[in-house]
Amino acid sequence: MPTIFDIELVFSLIPKLLKYLPVTLELTVISMIAGLLLGLLLAIIKMKKIPVLYQISVVFISFIRGTPILVQLYLCYAGIPLLLKYYNYYHETSYNVNSIPAVFYVLITLSLNEAAYNSEVIRAALLSVDKGQTEAAQSLGMTYGQVLRRIILPEAFIVALPTLGNSLIGLMKGTSLAFVCSVVEITAQSRILAGNNLRFFESYVAVALIYWAMTILIERAIVFLEKRLDIDFKSMRKRKGDVILD
Repeated sequence: MPTIFDIELVFSLIPKLLKYLPVTLELTVISMIAGLLLGLLLAIIKMKKIPVLYQISVVFISFIRGTPILVQLYLCYAGIPLLLKYYNYYHETSYNVNSIPAVFYVLITLSLNEAAYNSEVIRAALLSVDKGQTEAAQSLGMTYGQVLRRIILPEAFIVALPTLGNSLIGLMKGTSLAFVCSVVEITAQSRILAGNNLRFFESYVAVALIYWAMTILIERAIVFLEKRLDIDFKSMRKRKGDVILD
């Protein structure tokens, strides 16, 4: 009788899959940073209700949240080359569409997806900051940019951290869809390895264990960072209170 499940094969596959972990981490980190920056911009646009930009941001967020990320990857993978071809045709340029690396489409899609979801998280966190602090800072002559950088963002980040941590975990798992754009990361590599020996279940178990371990590490890091920032925030508030009493 053939072996139904080969546990030794699972652990022998893990080192082979870990060779592609840097690709997964690269996609996760770059997309998260870009998503945070774009999300902050979208949150400020919605809070300030900037004409035209506000309407565009509302439609963009609604579209991203209302469509599957897999469909967004297909749209980006097929749409960007199409736009470049039209641009080449009407402007008589010669941009080489085939020279664009596949990872570019994945990064664009994941970043835009994260931006749409993070914008709502960031906006809620920004609104949670006591307006009295911002008004006091502005009365001292601070610009909105200074108030945002020195007061609003540090406090809002603490509020948003748990939710952003969950978004980071979801993003890391979302990179498993990169194979549809021909990007080989750990999930795509697991499919390749399974195709060689036809042991698909063992290969998927191996990649699942890697994702599980990475999720646990991120959760622990978020908890540690949350406690650390909370301690620093309480110390900062205490120093501010002492200054006021003096």
